Amino acid sequence: SGRIASMMDRMGLKEGEVIQAGMMTKAIERAQKKVEENNFGIRKRLLEYDDVMNSQREVIYTRRRHALYGERIEIDLNNIMYDYADNFVEENRGIEFEDFRMELIREVAVEPQIDEATYKDAKPGELVEAIVKALKEAYARRAKAVADTVRPVMERIYEDRKDQLDANIYFPLTDGHLGYNVPVNLRKCQSSDGAEIYKVFSKVVMFTTIDDAWREHLREMDDLRQSVQNATYEQKDPLLIYKFESFGLFSKMIIKVNRDVLAILNKAYIPVRDQNAEAVQRQQQERAKVDVNKLQASRMQAAAQAGQEERQKPMPLHAEKKAGRNDPCPCGSGKKYKNCHGKGL
Repeated sequence: SGRIASMMDRMGLKEGEVIQAGMMTKAIERAQKKVEENNFGIRKRLLEYDDVMNSQREVIYTRRRHALYGERIEIDLNNIMYDYADNFVEENRGIEFEDFRMELIREVAVEPQIDEATYKDAKPGELVEAIVKALKEAYARRAKAVADTVRPVMERIYEDRKDQLDANIYFPLTDGHLGYNVPVNLRKCQSSDGAEIYKVFSKVVMFTTIDDAWREHLREMDDLRQSVQNATYEQKDPLLIYKFESFGLFSKMIIKVNRDVLAILNKAYIPVRDQNAEAVQRQQQERAKVDVNKLQASRMQAAAQAGQEERQKPMPLHAEKKAGRNDPCPCGSGKKYKNCHGKGL
């Protein structure tokens, strides 16, 4: 009866009234409306979370597409250099000149062409321009060094493959830690005198670095979305915290991408075999073989001498016991020694 009374109260009925079809229909409609409002709120919340990811995804996919097709690689590299320089100056402005210089060398392997006095009096914009200039000069030096390294070999390849210049050839480049096989069109490589190699390499580095950083960022965003739900216990909006924290994570990812791209480009080279080093290595190996042979020969000689000495070693002398005058004679006659063989001694 208690349950029936409670149900009648929720349906707006008084005691003695009869439940009609219209009343039941309205009650169901009200319940259904509340369920749909709740579901709508959940879907809206999910879309708001997804909007945060969409804005970041558009930025990353645009940069990724530019790196993939390489239509504006020079512009993208220039933007990366300025973004990195701005952030570096902002984070390190005010530290000692030597620390400023060493930190720049450590991160991207370049050194700005300024002295300590200029550094102290320079404005942030001037420091940014000095860093960008150093980055561009380092990039140009690396590109030229790679082209100069492969030029002698490529001239023979151009002659051997006159009818196959539309094919690609793979160049191995490394920064000392990571290795890349860079596909370059032979005709473009010939027409640019090898400059096409570093241009394609820049595209590959940008593309792979963005992909690796984006995958790691997605994992961090998933963890963040789970953790911000605890903000409801503190009477805070989880979505607001999610937007704030995700922006910080995204900014750090972009800074890391810019730094890693420039570091790889400023350290990359084509590994080649040094003939002088190989000759020295061969001499060391031959010398090691001779030393081993000498060691083995000396060991065999020592062993032979030890064996010969063992054979020539004199046997120990055993002194026989001398019979006494009154002892039985050793000949077995039964007489005393003085009366037998020892007679007259």
